[in-house]
Amino acid sequence: MIVAHLFWPYLAASLICIAAPGPDSLSVLSIGLSRGRREAMQFALGVGTGCLTHTLWAALGMAAVVAASDSLFTAIKLAGAGYLLWIGVGALRAPGGFVGGRDGPNGRGASGAAGRAAVTTGRRRFAQGFVNNSLNPKVMLFFIAFLPQFVDPAAGRVSTQMLLLGAGFALMTAISYVLLGAASGRVGELLLRRPSLARNLDRLVGFLFIGLAARLALTQRV
Repeated sequence: MIVAHLFWPYLAASLICIAAPGPDSLSVLSIGLSRGRREAMQFALGVGTGCLTHTLWAALGMAAVVAASDSLFTAIKLAGAGYLLWIGVGALRAPGGFVGGRDGPNGRGASGAAGRAAVTTGRRRFAQGFVNNSLNPKVMLFFIAFLPQFVDPAAGRVSTQMLLLGAGFALMTAISYVLLGAASGRVGELLLRRPSLARNLDRLVGFLFIGLAARLALTQRV
């Protein structure tokens, strides 16, 4: 169980950390503006789920191994940067706009092939959010530094406490980013009624992800 006297400090600190602008929130915002609510919200759910992997590593002590190993840190960092680069290049090559569905520019529900394409796109966005978060070693190190501050060794079951804290953080992240994706997606749907603007937004998203890839690749282990 989460120790009672540490719950409110943990909750406040978590919400502050989640509200702070970062690569994941910028990604959700940009996808919402360029591709609409559905894709942004799916990506946000993927990010929240990705937090669970860092929780597991922290509870098992794997994050400490990565923190102590330059080679492992670099490998994870470069894998994450390569994935971000791949997403960015894909966005630059996109034709503009997003797959139909209830969030489509014409406002009508998807059916047939368009509906299946929307489902496939949503799954892909979820996977992108999950991998994007999971392959960020800085997030891994954040969890190993953050979670133990709200664990009480005297209460026993330290690993269980960390798992519960991490699961709570993941849930709060998912909810917050889904709301952000819904809000930015609504604005994006209004903007995307203009095809030329949709193409330019895709370019901006592409450059953003490429910039995030470069930033992650240049990250140094502290």
